[in-house]
Amino acid sequence: MTPESDPRFAIDGDVFVSPRYLASTTGIGDPALAPLLGLGWDLQHDDLGNAYVTAPDRRVRLGYLPEGEDDGLWRINAYKDAFGPPAWGVCFNDRTPTEFVQAFTTALAGAYEQGPDAYLARPDARTDEHDPARAVGPLFQQGWEIERRRQGIFAVQSPDRLAGMEVTTGDLDPEAELTTRDARWHLWVGKSIDRPAWYATASTDTPVALLAAVTQCVSDPAPFPRWRQDTYSYIKGMAHLTPILPSEPSAPTPLDLQRAASSRRPAALPPPSVPRWSTTSRPALPGPRR
Repeated sequence: MTPESDPRFAIDGDVFVSPRYLASTTGIGDPALAPLLGLGWDLQHDDLGNAYVTAPDRRVRLGYLPEGEDDGLWRINAYKDAFGPPAWGVCFNDRTPTEFVQAFTTALAGAYEQGPDAYLARPDARTDEHDPARAVGPLFQQGWEIERRRQGIFAVQSPDRLAGMEVTTGDLDPEAELTTRDARWHLWVGKSIDRPAWYATASTDTPVALLAAVTQCVSDPAPFPRWRQDTYSYIKGMAHLTPILPSEPSAPTPLDLQRAASSRRPAALPPPSVPRWSTTSRPALPGPRR
């Protein structure tokens, strides 16, 4: 295995965090922007350092807002009419692991390539492809369980009770879904839903395939690499931190062994018939007079 193909050489961190939803944000937005920029989406910046990415057809817009008015770091909206209100909106707050946002934008890029029927597809329980239950399925497959039922809310929680997803039933205010946490879908992590470590929301008509991409990533049992000093204090005693060991040295090749043997072999002495000059030699004595 070469260094280029060994994933340990690309790890950015000194510990693995498990379960992964307890990992901190990487603090870098580039991985989540890359799937959309790879399709030629337009990237603009404002004077504050916020970034805005717009699809070529102007029907999907992403805002990366480190200097926004609230903690909604990532806001993605889609439009049936480029000049009308959003058809759906998704928000990830500023402490959400970047990998989860990247899972969403990767799925969004794939849906965009398929056309508006994919990235504007409304959830529909009558079809297998757009059944909202698909978004919860990956969580159930990893042992998440239905929480105590509450009026108008369907909720599931992780086995350690430190992560949950809520789906609100009934009518909701479309504007509030886009600007507050009162949205149809609410994914959160922490000791309390009222004070989560991080959260993500999605409005009523968000395509199920995009939501399922996030829950699939969240429920994946593989850990995330992080720097120990950057992990959140709230995960102490809750998450498993495993040191990332340095890579093992590669086995020497036959050429390496040959070179090593050559370096240990003493240098050959010159033949005896060849006179050796020394700057410390005394000058020759004069011969007898004739």
